[in-house]
Amino acid sequence: MVATLGFVTIGLFLALTVTRRVSVLLGLVLVPIGTALIGGFGGELGDMIAKGVVKVAPVAIMITFAVLYFSLMIDTGLFDPAIRRVLRWAKGDPMRITVGTAVLTLIVALDGDGASTFLITVSALLPIYLRLGMRPLVLSGVVCLGAGVMNLVPWGGPTARAMAALKLDSSDLFVPVLPAMIAGIAWVLLAAFLIGRRERARLQAEGRPEIDLEAGGPDAPAPEAAGGRDPRIWFNLLLTVVLIVALVMELMPLEVLFAIAFALALLVNRPTWAAQQALLEKHGPNVVLVTTMIFAAGVFTGILSGTGMIKEMAEALVSVVPDGGGGLLPVLTAVTGMPLSLVFTPDAYYYGVMPVLAETSAGLGGDPAEIGRAAILGQMTTGFPLSPLTASTFILIGMTKVELGSHQRFIFAWAFGTTLVMTAVALLTGAISF
Repeated sequence: MVATLGFVTIGLFLALTVTRRVSVLLGLVLVPIGTALIGGFGGELGDMIAKGVVKVAPVAIMITFAVLYFSLMIDTGLFDPAIRRVLRWAKGDPMRITVGTAVLTLIVALDGDGASTFLITVSALLPIYLRLGMRPLVLSGVVCLGAGVMNLVPWGGPTARAMAALKLDSSDLFVPVLPAMIAGIAWVLLAAFLIGRRERARLQAEGRPEIDLEAGGPDAPAPEAAGGRDPRIWFNLLLTVVLIVALVMELMPLEVLFAIAFALALLVNRPTWAAQQALLEKHGPNVVLVTTMIFAAGVFTGILSGTGMIKEMAEALVSVVPDGGGGLLPVLTAVTGMPLSLVFTPDAYYYGVMPVLAETSAGLGGDPAEIGRAAILGQMTTGFPLSPLTASTFILIGMTKVELGSHQRFIFAWAFGTTLVMTAVALLTGAISF
């Protein structure tokens, strides 16, 4: 009963939001409340929602200060040199811009943190897309592909969870799938090329003239300080480098690091009260939009976890595996991992579903490590930037101002293709087997 209720909750939420019957915000809040009431959990709703909201609060705080920090850095022109380098290579060609987006994302995503990847790449590239008339949907999609494949790194969330849950080290779990990851990167670059070529053809069909972005113009990005003439640009660069290093090394909680960095940046770049208020008024709406979605996601996951729906769904999925299907379990895990990112949070999957699958595989004569390798080929790696269950997804769609349903429809097949390519290479190299 509870498992069925869980699948109904997920299915109803996806159906309503993808078809635009309701907004994502309403779906995240009202759908789980409705199904929980139907399941007889009304008396526990308050406690479950509170726990879910408290769990995502640090993420919401981190994103609040992160959005404000990178918005301030954009205003000061910190990312303009990077933009100019991309422009010089791309020469106003939408196809090259799209490939450059993938390359930049692959580099930035080395830190293993989706939130910072989206904040940096979208901040740097969105002005270019708008100037060229390219769809922000292309930007969110290509960034999604690059960040997804790079989320396999051992210090990224999914692989770290898989190693902890199965008590394996990176040599057992990550190293065997490294060739598959390289193939996934190649696929992302190919996908970016094809998407970019299609976008270029669309713009040409609309009769848009070629634009030399380096020449400037009324719609070109207008930094407050050009190049290095304003000494504050060097302070901003140093502060950003220190911040990224501190984030990678996890010297403090992420929300603390971003709060401190924003306070220092605000003091140096906007020293007066009036200038500080103007900044908050300018970028405050973006913060409210993203953080509201995150707290709504906390309601959603809090109810699904508190009612036991997630646990029951995991057990139900395992129960349908036939006795003779143990050999197919790694492949099934790999292929279904990406779509199941829309259903399970990373904690729920890697600490709830995956150990059960690994135990089932071992009982059928398989290697539990193969289940872990298969899982990271899609579950909350290629799938995380499409999932409504991860806060960073809302950073990506919030900053690019695209709808979740549109984003999912546009890039789902390409992201699933990344998983299929990596699964095929993992089979060929023996990382997983039939």
